[in-house]
This record gives sequence, structure tokens and C-alpha cells, in this order.
Amino acid sequence: MSEKPTDRRSFLKRSATELTILPLSVVAADRAAAATQGFAPADKFQPEEFWRERITPPDDGQRLGWFVDSRRCFGCHACEVSCKAENDVPLGNYIRQTIYKDVGEYPQVARLFLPMACQHCEDAPCIKACPCGALHKEAGGTVAVDYNTCCGHGTCVEVCPYGAIYLDPVAKQAVKCHNCYHRTEQGMEPACVPTCPSEALYFGDLNDPESKISKAMADAEASGEKLQQLREEKGTVPRTWFAGDGVVEIEERVPREGESYGTAAYDIFNWTASKDDENASETSEEST
Repeated sequence: MSEKPTDRRSFLKRSATELTILPLSVVAADRAAAATQGFAPADKFQPEEFWRERITPPDDGQRLGWFVDSRRCFGCHACEVSCKAENDVPLGNYIRQTIYKDVGEYPQVARLFLPMACQHCEDAPCIKACPCGALHKEAGGTVAVDYNTCCGHGTCVEVCPYGAIYLDPVAKQAVKCHNCYHRTEQGMEPACVPTCPSEALYFGDLNDPESKISKAMADAEASGEKLQQLREEKGTVPRTWFAGDGVVEIEERVPREGESYGTAAYDIFNWTASKDDENASETSEEST
């Protein structure tokens, strides 16, 4: 795995001397222009002939996906910590983030949690928008980044409906969940899965009815639980399913196009405020 051209660890070791990358000022200017012009994601897509081959997964018989049982998650953030350690994620950035929200009224209150990461969409907008051809499908349909190719343009961040991509502050390149393919190629699970103490995360081959993920999803449905996906209206055909109320209650707090996971998710105002409350507060502060 260490010789693979898409290995981020190897890339980071040589990026400073071997690659020419875009400065953050250029990326920021491009993103600001996109915001002011009101581009829809489709406006940023490259011609189909440029991405058709890259969006087609290898014909290996696998269909890798995720099942997140938010009923079991108690917000320990162990998945985030293991992800950061496994992938050298810098402070202030996240490949995976557990988003939370307090619901109910005192004294009947509860805190819900929703572990989030790349949805590894079958119709991935990030692949369609990538101007340098770095984003592509790996084994089983995993959406990954080729760090020998990524130019740090940031268009993938602009079109991701789930805020699952960020630009590395050192390499100035796109970073996202890649299903820990350096582990799965060795027969192991992504680092976050065995780290989860409540067994809320499941990863595996959806084409295999005997896989742990298939059995977990079947058990959830057998118990009367409706499995849901996030923002299906975006038409990305995500490969992540959720059980529990978390996906409905917390959806409003999940980053959208042009956004990434960040430290604001842990701010104290999130203990009580909804996203609408936050926006109203910001508007009030600006007016004063």
C-alpha cells in the first residue's frame, strides 16, 4: 500500500518539494466568486467524457457501504479520534465528525448524535466536478483522491451536499474519507469501526447477505426500524444508511455544499440552539 500513488501519507512527505499546488488565497477567491454568482453544483460539472470512466467503479463484485445506527451512538467521539490518528488529520479539520443536538424541553430532554463522513455516493458530484481528474472510484465503489493529481482547486468542496471534504492546510489538497482502503486491502475494517464501543458503525459489502453490515441492516428493519439516507433529494445515491431519530433531527446541522466539518460543531451554543436560532442570532448581531 505504501507504493500506491493515491497514498496520502506518502504524498504529504514529498509534497513540499515535488509538487506545485495552489495557494489558499487562490482557492478562497474561487470559492467566494462561486458563492456570489450562485452556482448550482451542476454548473460546476466537467464534461461527461472527462469523468465517466472515473465514476465507474472496478468490476470486482463488491458494493461497499455504511450503516450508522444512531440509536446506539452516545457521542464518545472515538471514531473521530481513531480517524484522525489513522489518517494524520490536522487540528481543526475532520474526515469524520459526530454531530449532536439537544431535543425536548426540561426536564424531559435528550441528546442525539449522528456520526457523519463521506457518503461514497454512486453518482458522486465531487467526481463530476473535479477539474484535474483526481477524484475517482476505488475497489467496491469507494470514492478516493489521487494525491499525485489533485491540484487543490476546491470545486469538490463546493458541490459535496454533505460537507465531507476539506482542503488540507499544508498540502492544499482535497481530503475525505476513503474507507481506509489501506486497511481494507489487508482484510481489516476502517479504523473507526472497531474503535466504536457501542457498535454503532458498520462497514462492508452490501452485495453479501452474510456480511456484518447486511445482517445489521436486516436486524434493524426486522425490529420495525425504517432505514433512511441523508438528503436523498440531491440525487447522489449515497451508500450510507441510518437508523434512529438522529438523521431527521440533526440533518439541519450537517454541513452542505461549500462547507466542511469544523470546530464550530462543538461550540457551547449547540447545547440548546437550533440552526435557525444560530442564523437569527447572527443576523441580529450584524444589524447591531
